[in-house]
Amino acid sequence: MGTVRGAVAPELWEGVVRAALGGGRRPVAVERLRGGSKKGVYRLRLDDGSGVVVYRWADAENYWPGAGDGPGAGNGETGGEEDPLSPASGLALFEAAHRRLAALGVRTPRLYLADGGRTLHPADLAVVEDVPGENLETLLGRDPRAAEPVLARLADALGLLREHRAPYLGRTAPSGAGAVPTSRSSERLVIDRALADLAEGAARDARLAAAEEQLAALVQAHGAAVRPRAEYGLVHGELGPDHVLVDRHGHPVLIDIEGLMHFDVEWEHAFLRIRFGEHYRWLAHDGLDEQRLALHTLAMRLALVAGPLRLLDGDFPDRGAMRGIAEHNLRAALALLR
Repeated sequence: MGTVRGAVAPELWEGVVRAALGGGRRPVAVERLRGGSKKGVYRLRLDDGSGVVVYRWADAENYWPGAGDGPGAGNGETGGEEDPLSPASGLALFEAAHRRLAALGVRTPRLYLADGGRTLHPADLAVVEDVPGENLETLLGRDPRAAEPVLARLADALGLLREHRAPYLGRTAPSGAGAVPTSRSSERLVIDRALADLAEGAARDARLAAAEEQLAALVQAHGAAVRPRAEYGLVHGELGPDHVLVDRHGHPVLIDIEGLMHFDVEWEHAFLRIRFGEHYRWLAHDGLDEQRLALHTLAMRLALVAGPLRLLDGDFPDRGAMRGIAEHNLRAALALLR
């Protein structure tokens, strides 16, 4: 049994279903869901009409080119030090994030089985609840008024994360197994990442190359204006409306949680502003540091140029969407120079 994309034969999953749910149910149909770039996401339909979702971490499931972006590379360690902005992937990060969110009362799909031993399947797996219904992005497009209570509840969940303070940066507490605290400040991490993304994007797009010097100066200027900080909130890290499911009771359910970390809340809100657009008003928070927000917004724009362009070096299937993301954020980054 190989670790290839598209492992959709139901018989491959019978032992997994039995271990997760007990005997008496078996998969009759399997669908690989679109959207995942670092792990495979499969919906299993069972013979009693119910279903589960399986997350599958394996090198062959990861569309990102280069070993540094593969499953397991997301432990955040670079140069002997943790970088919480490095790619986040893997069962260990998923389990840690799931435990933390459950303890805070923030809804995620229920976890039925986590298997990192590869005795049931030749890859790390998590079997989770299949939340029926649509995601928040679809609901906002279909009926923005119906999405308003969901957005209000999502704002409450963000408040719980924001108030879970810690005096350290990173995806796990320094006392946690395998954690490596960083000596760099959050603003230094963001500046370094923004300059690296700028250089990578400039090597791929002539328009960005022409503005590289100006954008690098703007990154440094925003960074110099930021005052030191000693505490950090908990952030999802990539909370777009496509990473929020809506359950049958209208409650938001967070997915793709492996990047959960203690970091600047402004990092979260820079992404929320970009991804939610006019609907961000439901999620806005008055206590943000505007200098940090300016730095993080520029850094996020540059990341959303470099990342999609890098992804296109591989065989990611939804190529038009990636090109669109890169183009939109390139134009937005250049507009910050006006």
